[in-house]
Amino acid sequence: MRGLADAMLMPVARVTGLPPAVVQGFVEGTTTGAVAAGKARKGKKTSAYGRKYKAAFKRVASKHKKKNGKWKANGFRAAVKEAHRIAGGKKR
Repeated sequence: MRGLADAMLMPVARVTGLPPAVVQGFVEGTTTGAVAAGKARKGKKTSAYGRKYKAAFKRVASKHKKKNGKWKANGFRAAVKEAHRIAGGKKR
């Protein structure tokens, strides 16, 4: 396997004019970086209330928007308030 990798890297080193060690280090660095980037951080679990609020806001938002998609005056505020009411917030 190592021989195959060397066979692929040598022409690249010749074309770029860089020493083979530099090319090899660059390739190994990019592959390990790609693996690290592929592992995304696990986010926090969405609460049940958050899911209910999100669904309620999506349902309500269109009532508080104009035809062109922009918010009406105080529309966002009203949509947030209504979505919280529907989702069942502030029961304390």
